[in-house]
Amino acid sequence: MKGSPRVTVLRLGHRPGRDERMTTHVGLTARALGADKVVLANAARNQADTVIDITDRFGGPFDVASTEEPKRLIRDFEGRVVHLTMYGEPVQDIEDDVREAHTEEPLLVVVGAEKVPFEVYEHADWNVGVTNQPHSEVASLAVFLDRLFEGRELDREWENPDRVVVPQETGKRVVDPDEE
Repeated sequence: MKGSPRVTVLRLGHRPGRDERMTTHVGLTARALGADKVVLANAARNQADTVIDITDRFGGPFDVASTEEPKRLIRDFEGRVVHLTMYGEPVQDIEDDVREAHTEEPLLVVVGAEKVPFEVYEHADWNVGVTNQPHSEVASLAVFLDRLFEGRELDREWENPDRVVVPQETGKRVVDPDEE
């Protein structure tokens, strides 16, 4: 988000045939809730295209990349690493520390798909649980980003949209930005 070091979300793993929607939703959630970039690991090219298409239509900035070496990205990341896992420390106990670190350094937020290698837990500066119950990685990412940005991401202004959603009590309205 503008005015703070970058937040990159890494979707660690992707199981073709099983994770298509989930991986897409990780990317869309990262974009909508304040991250600057999503990196999709392995075989997620179609999901990257969907997130790029949404960014093109509804505005940015937001970067999408892929990697065949997600562990290297974690190891070489110049900043702090947050791993979202239900086995981690409660988000409410560490959110202030993460937010303070983020004032000075970029964050890499890692969300898993398949079984996460133990080295990810070891390399992370924080292993964070939004709840210690089974839940969706999309839900944990949404809660974490909202806590990180303290709701500021909800008022974000998007640059160069082709389409704009007009909030209303009932129904759906999407217009050209000039009509808004």
